[in-house]
Amino acid sequence: MISRKHRFHGYNSLRRTYRNGQTVRGPFFAVKALPNPGRDSYRLAVVVSRKVHKSAVARNRMRRRLYEVVRQLEAKIADPYDIVITVFEPNLLQQPAKSLTEQVKKQLHEAGVLPRA
Repeated sequence: MISRKHRFHGYNSLRRTYRNGQTVRGPFFAVKALPNPGRDSYRLAVVVSRKVHKSAVARNRMRRRLYEVVRQLEAKIADPYDIVITVFEPNLLQQPAKSLTEQVKKQLHEAGVLPRA
């Protein structure tokens, strides 16, 4: 789990990111990112609808897996960004950790959150 300072608080901050953020869509999830110079670090939210999977246990597992991948990439996120990852594919649960990490890296690079290596 990511630390408390990297979480969104309140619905309006998510709304701002949804309206103005740049979207990068992949096979399992979409990443919306928006620079936020008013903060000193990034904020992250993972949204998994009940339409994706009926089981709360499965939705929470998807959420935890994505939080963990971003937490491992935390040191590479230099600028303060608001990031919302929206899951739309239930097959995310069957993905191996390595391919999930690569997919998150790829989409964060395309969104401009991670610098090119």
